Amino acid sequence: MELGAFSVSLNVSDLKTSQSFYENLGFNIVGGDADQMWLIMRNHSTTIGLFQGMFERNILTFNPGWNANNESLDAFTDVRDIQRQLRTKGVALETEADESSTGPASLVIVDPDGNPILLDQHV
Repeated sequence: MELGAFSVSLNVSDLKTSQSFYENLGFNIVGGDADQMWLIMRNHSTTIGLFQGMFERNILTFNPGWNANNESLDAFTDVRDIQRQLRTKGVALETEADESSTGPASLVIVDPDGNPILLDQHV
């Protein structure tokens, strides 16, 4: 099962403070909108998202249809196909993608320790 690009979405209390901290670790801004209180940062092949006030916990994020540089792939496993595979394996879905739709969609599962995992397809 190919899940796509991976990043960690961090729930931060102060976007500017977190931005400065991660810049000191060698991360650079590659996307996002500070006015909307979110940034995507990268250090070589490692990607993190900084999100202030958008969710309660840190989230493991996968983006079906994207490579590690957030570039669209010609061929990939659609999030709705991943959802069907997860269901057949008995994985509970916290939120679901609309299987009658195409294009962008998302789903959320939660691991046994309560960590949310977002599969967020943008293409």
